[in-house]
Amino acid sequence: MSTRAIFDNNLKELKDLLLTMAEKSEHAIKEAMIALINQDMEKANQVIDGDNEIDDLEYEINDKALLLIARQSPVATDLRKINVALKVSSEVERFADIAVNIAKSALHIGKEKHFKEIIDIPKMMEMALEMVSDSIRAYYSEDITVAKKCAEKDDEVDKMFGRLIQELLSHIPQNPHATNQIIQLAFVCRYIERIADHSTNIAEHVIYLVTGTRVNLNA
Repeated sequence: MSTRAIFDNNLKELKDLLLTMAEKSEHAIKEAMIALINQDMEKANQVIDGDNEIDDLEYEINDKALLLIARQSPVATDLRKINVALKVSSEVERFADIAVNIAKSALHIGKEKHFKEIIDIPKMMEMALEMVSDSIRAYYSEDITVAKKCAEKDDEVDKMFGRLIQELLSHIPQNPHATNQIIQLAFVCRYIERIADHSTNIAEHVIYLVTGTRVNLNA
């Protein structure tokens, strides 16, 4: 096998590993959300305990990337691919951290009766998770069209975030007993908004990967 073929094969292994990490992070976010809505403390703890596995994947990706640089002496374009893989893995690791934060909010609320049915927060999460899927797909296929479409959804998530925070805080005067719960739900909204931001960051990395041009899609 030629040096080029070996490098391309190693790079594909790196991307596949990143895809696995992304799938696990996405699953953790979904599980954390289920734990929050169903007040499932066991599931919340499982999400927290599973974070180490995702951290280990990031370490493995970092090690593989550094070995690629050390052993293959990649040219500028190849270095960009390795650099972007490292940046994307860092964003994906943040997804997992956010899943842990949502799970911790679920634990803080505990079994306290929800002061109102949680309907809008899952809708916001659904859109954020679409962005996660789109951004990872854009990275894996190096598709800037998908990357740009992903980033376009960020504005809608931001608008939902603003509306939900305003609505949640407006309930405190009438439900002072539920202040802790309302604050935790506001935190969750903030976490979801961060998921959208990290997805947009990945979309920006994809555009840089393909074009060599850095863009700010959050502007």
